[in-house]
Amino acid sequence: MTNGRTAKPVHLAVYDTLADWESGHATAHLARGGYEIRTVALDAGRPVTTIGGVRIEPDLALDELRPEDSSLLILTGADLWDTGADLAPFARKARAFLDAGVPVAAICGATAGLAREGLLDDRAHTSAVPMYLAATGYKGGGRYVDADAVSDGGLITAGPTEPVAFAREILGGLGVFEGELLDAWYRLFHDSDATAYETLQGAQG
Repeated sequence: MTNGRTAKPVHLAVYDTLADWESGHATAHLARGGYEIRTVALDAGRPVTTIGGVRIEPDLALDELRPEDSSLLILTGADLWDTGADLAPFARKARAFLDAGVPVAAICGATAGLAREGLLDDRAHTSAVPMYLAATGYKGGGRYVDADAVSDGGLITAGPTEPVAFAREILGGLGVFEGELLDAWYRLFHDSDATAYETLQGAQG
């Protein structure tokens, strides 16, 4: 297991109507692995409210965030991805991260935002269904993969029903769990496999 305490923070993008459940597995186990989780919003001075009614006080503003200060940018789904261009600045920030060689993880509606930004045109990716991304007019339909989660070129994507697979790619990519332990973690939280818990406990003991 990588010591996250020696690494840069992980940044979680937060905005109104954020889908609470999509990043929970990832952020919880990143934090337990020693990574600091910092929330980033368009306006650091204004709380955001998730789709579940949870109010979040952001740690910093998006224009303050630099790729070189981060280990990963996580973008979750939100109604706002599909109702206008309010969240487009997050997609542009994702481009800056990828251009700098810093990974980005996007799930659900955030994948559509990245599609509109052109970030899925040349990378293997997934989402809810191909038609969802096709509606954005993007040029990457030939790179769509029918899978729970996909990693390619520093970008992780997943559909809205796969928060555990999404977390698996994140945790593996940042070295929180690797190999047999990563497989055991996934079997425990995705498949409710009790034998996987024994594997994890044995490794941590």
